[in-house]
Amino acid sequence: MNLVLIFNTFNGLITGAFYALLALGLALILGLNNTINFAQGAFMALAAYFAYSLEPSLGFWGALAVAPLLAGVLGLVVEVFLIRRLYKRDPLYSLLLTFGLALIIQDLIRTIWGATGVPLSIPESLAHPLSQTYFFLTGYRLFVVIVALAGTAVLFAVLRYTRLGIRIRAGNADLETVSALGVNIYLLRTANFVIGIVFAGVAGILAAGQLGLEPTMGDGLLMPAFVAIVVGGVGSLLGSLLGGLLIGVASGVTTAYFPAASEAVIYLIMGLMLVIRPRGLMGQEGLFE
Repeated sequence: MNLVLIFNTFNGLITGAFYALLALGLALILGLNNTINFAQGAFMALAAYFAYSLEPSLGFWGALAVAPLLAGVLGLVVEVFLIRRLYKRDPLYSLLLTFGLALIIQDLIRTIWGATGVPLSIPESLAHPLSQTYFFLTGYRLFVVIVALAGTAVLFAVLRYTRLGIRIRAGNADLETVSALGVNIYLLRTANFVIGIVFAGVAGILAAGQLGLEPTMGDGLLMPAFVAIVVGGVGSLLGSLLGGLLIGVASGVTTAYFPAASEAVIYLIMGLMLVIRPRGLMGQEGLFE
């Protein structure tokens, strides 16, 4: 196989891992909170900047552990004081709210950290290529894929085996019944929103180590993450993971032959999926039919 093709395919896989992590958080929030969170990319960037500030004192690993949680705390505040007030209204209200919130967060980032990009240092042990032939296969890139898969596995375990996860899945199916059984659905939605933001934070830190750190870094990943949800199937977390990896690899392969179409192919895949299989790879039948 052509080395250039392998290089671009692997790059696409890495980018797809970022899409997948971001899409998982978006899918969680969309499912239970019924909110199209356009601020997800801004939270992603904010967590990366938190990591940038924490790294000198905590190191990369400490920053990777703490920064997403800080973003999650901010997400908790936003959900409790802003988004919670809109649950009984048309979802368009929350869409407009989160769109405006994204712009506010970006301006705050520019005010605090500056408008120019800054580097996020990665551990020296992960920076070296694992093979002289496949020079692009570094420890860090492999680490990104492992984190995406491990994060998905942890999320699935939480949703399947913990009381919180079971309630989230039940709420996705029938929130009114869950409320009637005595569960505080407001706290449930808050916890779900925070988990979604934490996933965005992890994606942001990993992406910053690979793609660089700037206030608008989330914008280029947000729309493909939405596409990943559609391709994988709205309502399916596993589908969101597969959708993110699929469009990432497709974009990488296209870059090897038609670089100008590397972004267009993502939306072409979405269009074909909506025509051929409207519910997506693993979505619920009847959701769009």
